[in-house]
Amino acid sequence: MLLIFAEHAPAMTLPDPDRERRAAALLHHRGATLLPGESTTTPLVASTTFHLPPADEVSSFYYGRAGMPVWEAVESELAILEAAPSLLFPSGMAAITATLMATLEVGSTVLVPSDGYFATRRLAERVLSRFGITVRECPTSSLAEADFRGVALVFLETPSNPALDVCDIALVAERAHAAGALVVADNTTSTAYLQRPLDLGADVIVAADTKAPAGHSDALAGHVSSRDTAVMERVREWRTLGGAIPGPFETWLLQRGLATLELRLERMCRSAQALADALISQTMVSGLRYPGLPDDPSHAIAARQMTGFGTIVSFELDGADRAARFIERCPQLASATSFGGVHSSAERRARWGDAVAPGFIRLSVGCEPTAGLIAAVLETLQALD
Repeated sequence: MLLIFAEHAPAMTLPDPDRERRAAALLHHRGATLLPGESTTTPLVASTTFHLPPADEVSSFYYGRAGMPVWEAVESELAILEAAPSLLFPSGMAAITATLMATLEVGSTVLVPSDGYFATRRLAERVLSRFGITVRECPTSSLAEADFRGVALVFLETPSNPALDVCDIALVAERAHAAGALVVADNTTSTAYLQRPLDLGADVIVAADTKAPAGHSDALAGHVSSRDTAVMERVREWRTLGGAIPGPFETWLLQRGLATLELRLERMCRSAQALADALISQTMVSGLRYPGLPDDPSHAIAARQMTGFGTIVSFELDGADRAARFIERCPQLASATSFGGVHSSAERRARWGDAVAPGFIRLSVGCEPTAGLIAAVLETLQALD
């Protein structure tokens, strides 16, 4: 039966002819400008200073806080994926902070998802509020019907982390723009291969590239993308003056991960769908969520605006102790926070303060062979006391 799940699990995406073009362009963008004898991979240049030209000439690089060659290479690849200019940051939260601080003013009102990533909510509550910014919250599933009057910026995250609720990006953007608000979309759970918020009307994308893009749980990174030149200039200035810059080695590691992102997502999304299908019949599992399940509350909108349903499955077990024992005992799950890595992992999100049940588990599906992963999860569940 497990082999049937693996063999018949849906492919990563619904039809997306543009995805393969972007994946190929990313892999070969450096080769288009190479001279004979140059390395096919981007050199790792670890330098904070660069030789200055005469004062009347312009140089691409002059000081490490303002720019580095490896940043330029990775930002050009992110621009291919996002179809928009992109700026690199040392983490997803650095990207989010720069975007919010560069676009909000004293007296502004920002609307954030009440069920989104906990660090974003804490940033809004504990930092933005001290700068005279009013913070309002709204559940992701209700965002399309929210009152945007007086709101300067609408921050959305879809699918939300960790509950996997979704909102209609196009509808939110239309209503928010009519009210004069900027729309920022956190696209971390999907990546540009599975969802294109800018094409759906969002003004800015933020994402934690620590997750699937880097993919190997060894590099922190994040990025901001937008087709709004003025916004990008303000974000760039914030990065330069604030010093929220990525290191060259972490950037180089991110580039290595981007090269295999599409390939890894193919396995991970296929396995996530198969695992979700398998968990439906497990009586000890409740509250199962995965946008790829036809009966999931997120399915209809996700199927319309996404080209794949992602790599995260969430569900509940009866209590914190049972959930902890499941995570500890499953041989193909790492007990770890974060998601998008090559190793499948799981955690109880209640420990971080998310408004979820004590036995709520966020399971990030990795690159293990599908049938073996499902067998390990089901056998561990069935062996719980």
